[in-house]
Amino acid sequence: MRTRTPALTRRQMLRAGGLSLAALGGLTACGATNATAPVPGLAPGADPWRRFAGTTINFISENTAPTAAIAANLQPFKDLTGINVNIVTLALPALVQRVALDLAGGQSQYDVVYADPYQVLAPYAAGLSDLREFAADDSYPPLEGGFEDFIPTQLQAAGMFGDSDAIHALPYDCPTMIWQYRKDIFEKHHDSMRTDLGFDPTPSAERTWEEYFRIAKWINDNVDEVPYGTGHQAKQHDSLMCDFSNVLWSYGGDYFADGAAVGLRGSEDPGECLLTSPESVAAAEFYRRLVSIAHPGSLGWDWDGVGNALAAGEIAMAPNWHEFAATNEEALPGLVGYAPLPRGPVGTANHYGGTGIGISAMSSGARRGAAWLFVNWATSTATQLSNLRSSAGGGTPTRQSVYAMPEVQAATTRPTEMPNMLTEEAVSIAWAEGKIGLRPKIPMWNECDTALFTELSRMLAGQKTAREAMEDATSRIDGIVARGWVA
Repeated sequence: MRTRTPALTRRQMLRAGGLSLAALGGLTACGATNATAPVPGLAPGADPWRRFAGTTINFISENTAPTAAIAANLQPFKDLTGINVNIVTLALPALVQRVALDLAGGQSQYDVVYADPYQVLAPYAAGLSDLREFAADDSYPPLEGGFEDFIPTQLQAAGMFGDSDAIHALPYDCPTMIWQYRKDIFEKHHDSMRTDLGFDPTPSAERTWEEYFRIAKWINDNVDEVPYGTGHQAKQHDSLMCDFSNVLWSYGGDYFADGAAVGLRGSEDPGECLLTSPESVAAAEFYRRLVSIAHPGSLGWDWDGVGNALAAGEIAMAPNWHEFAATNEEALPGLVGYAPLPRGPVGTANHYGGTGIGISAMSSGARRGAAWLFVNWATSTATQLSNLRSSAGGGTPTRQSVYAMPEVQAATTRPTEMPNMLTEEAVSIAWAEGKIGLRPKIPMWNECDTALFTELSRMLAGQKTAREAMEDATSRIDGIVARGWVA
């Protein structure tokens, strides 16, 4: 089976890079250039991993833990394939700009792309190859375990867009927000907290956000070991949207109708924004109250700020991305616990922020084939296991088979050489259907995100009420969606 990837429209290309029509003239319906050389065939008896030996490809990635681990240990891939890989790591905004310009220019500088679902996959899906083409071609090494081995929600959220069955990226990382807390403090003060609060304070998905608030306030008033009970990534930044979204979804609010589908598969036209609903306003009001008793540094923190505060003993608990477990184990070995986030009136929601890696549809010839070998290897069982053990980075597996390995299961309890696996019980619940939190996967999400965190920041600064912030965010988001995507 060979599938065809639709080309980016000229309008999309010009928006992405502002380049001339002449630069786009070579793009064909299959996403390659007219000058594309055919991918070399496989000689009888030849090693399929070696068919592109001597080729050099370029991989552009956000500076993430899995990429740090792979960059520190590329030799096994070169030994296996004879392929050279240049890795460019950037902050996400710079990466998005580079990818947009590369697709618009038709030069294919980058063969393998870290395809953030919201800023790369949604707006540029037509510029990414359909990986089913490679997996169905038996002249390549097989995709170990097939697409089915990847965690299903992650394959869709990180790799697919809209109604198409095309798979544009393989799940590469899977940061997910969970409840991280100082076990020693909760154990020491458990009985006093339970007596004063009237409920078991032990973190779990059974705790409510109101109970979380009360626990944090109790720690503020009664515990000397840390200055504050909770901290939040409430800076005027993407992190604020991430932190707030957990509360929004658990209260029954959402950004758009059919939010689960818009988050999982994506849409070019999500409809009207729903942030003025009673549930959304109630969530915003609670979030305002929660941040008001949190560490005051929260208003200037993103996820790194919260992670550093927990590691430095400034706060007793926080919602944060689960892959901070490795940092926690270095700074506070054995003292940090992990649980799913608290529930609101309609349940718990744990924000998923994972990303896949794909192949530029502009990549051609041997580089295109070599890019698939790298994507296959970089997401393989062996590589994901190696990343878990890496001192240079890490990440968390996106394949179900990795979690089933005896050595990985053993690493879920201390002592462990794979600290991110200490979160396994929490994230396995967080990734379940109905509990995973998925922001809207729409081409114009970056602008919508900015509108939301700007209005939330004004609310937290006391410049607007929760209702005013939600009304103004809704108005801005509706305007962005109505106008359509502009790169």
